Amino acid sequence: MHDEIFESQERLDLPLLIALTKDLGLSVSDLRNALATKEYAPKSPSRLLGGVRSGVNGTPAFFINGQRHDGPYGFNDLTRAIEMRLHAKVAR
Repeated sequence: MHDEIFESQERLDLPLLIALTKDLGLSVSDLRNALATKEYAPKSPSRLLGGVRSGVNGTPAFFINGQRHDGPYGFNDLTRAIEMRLHAKVAR
């Protein structure tokens, strides 16, 4: 569900959430109940604040050896960044 929500975030609304829930074979009544009771709402602000404290200013965010990666996020770019950080650690 997380992946589907992330992929659809520009057009996210209740009908889409219900459609995704049905497509994944999940309980629509559980979804409606969680939304009505705001069951997961308390987790959002604390996770957002934790991300901000860690230096995350958007998604996706990648950290390599404890440092935020601000470059491109493609596979080859991330591989190069990891190799550069590993090489820099060995050269110290």
